[in-house]
Amino acid sequence: MSVETKPKSDASVGELLSQLSAQLSRLVRDEMRLAQKELQQSAKHAGAGAGLFSAAGLLAFFGLASLIAAAIAALAIVLPTWAAALIVGAALLLAAALAALLSRRQAREATPAAPQTLASVKKDVQAVKDARHGGS
Repeated sequence: MSVETKPKSDASVGELLSQLSAQLSRLVRDEMRLAQKELQQSAKHAGAGAGLFSAAGLLAFFGLASLIAAAIAALAIVLPTWAAALIVGAALLLAAALAALLSRRQAREATPAAPQTLASVKKDVQAVKDARHGGS
């Protein structure tokens, strides 16, 4: 976000400093807005990933409980009831694995920082350095 305005050749130093101050102020506000939007997007992905991971844990818990109930039922008496409990437990564990994979995908999409803002700020700092060294 570089601002390119040619200063008037007859502008006073005070006017130029005033323009510089206004432009820097606007630049900082724009960079802050960009950073805020990037952080909101990152937080949204992290939140979705955390929610799906919680769901995966809950489904895994019920899957394990069903498998334990199936083992108990199988040892207590040999009836088709244990087979049904085994199928339900396996289905719950499969659902937990799917939720964990979705959670992992969401967590990968969460960016750790505001990369666009960082790149833009670096570009702006370099432009100011170049202008300062070029003007001296």
